[in-house]
Amino acid sequence: MRKLIAAINMTLDGFCDHTAMIADEEIHQHYNELLSNAGTLIYGRITYQLMESYWPSVVKNPTGNKPMDEFAVLIDNISKIVFSRTLKNVDWKNTILKKEVIKEEILQLKQSRSQSPVDYGVSKNILVGSPSLIVALTQLDLIDEYQLSVQPTILGRGLPLFKNVKDRVNLKLLKTKTFVCGGVTFYYEPTKK
Repeated sequence: MRKLIAAINMTLDGFCDHTAMIADEEIHQHYNELLSNAGTLIYGRITYQLMESYWPSVVKNPTGNKPMDEFAVLIDNISKIVFSRTLKNVDWKNTILKKEVIKEEILQLKQSRSQSPVDYGVSKNILVGSPSLIVALTQLDLIDEYQLSVQPTILGRGLPLFKNVKDRVNLKLLKTKTFVCGGVTFYYEPTKK
């Protein structure tokens, strides 16, 4: 079964804002490794539109920053599912649009083989990187691992990641990864209830 991983950057005070994060070479290399082991990305509308508005242009006009340019190619080529009730269509390649999260469909996705053309017969992970979808999938008890990258930034306001989680979720710390910039990724798995 494919692992569903919630991977997101957040500030030290618990807010999610992709535009307020450190995006140095080491951080991009970390996410390149994560994407290399994934076959599908799941996004909500806001995160999808943020990513789609930037990364395809980097594929067409590379920056010269090797990890950043590699990230652009990886995210451009990976299969993407966007959940949105308001979008009418999606233009980014390898992207499909769905209107609502249905638990049975996500379970089928987890049990399916990756659609990635370079899967080499190995089932690759599914990544979710949108705060609203992380909450929705947490409430459906579908997330297998959380990779929370805490950045050395305090915003003071913004979107708290777990604001709308209604039931307690106990987690077991698997490991940590520290970055030169001061960021730390915490790897957790839910403990059985």
